Amino acid sequence: MTLTMTIPDNLAASIGNAVDEVRSRFIEGYAVQAYRSGTFSTAEVRELLGHASRWETEDFLAAHGAWPDPSANEVLDDISNLRALRVA
Repeated sequence: MTLTMTIPDNLAASIGNAVDEVRSRFIEGYAVQAYRSGTFSTAEVRELLGHASRWETEDFLAAHGAWPDPSANEVLDDISNLRALRVA
């Protein structure tokens, strides 16, 4: 999908040659908001931004104040692992 934006001329002049940076910032901002609203999962944010790993995406979201919540299965796995350590 290709999106086109119209930016007022007086603001476009201040962007100058930083078009790629502005494009990246808009996409990153959208990814954070889509994650916060539940529109995108962590995996979808990773795909949109082209991150190499889940950890890179989690670091990105955390840096933007949108720390990924663990899933119910992850919490249950953690509880199980802690119980196993306690018994050992």
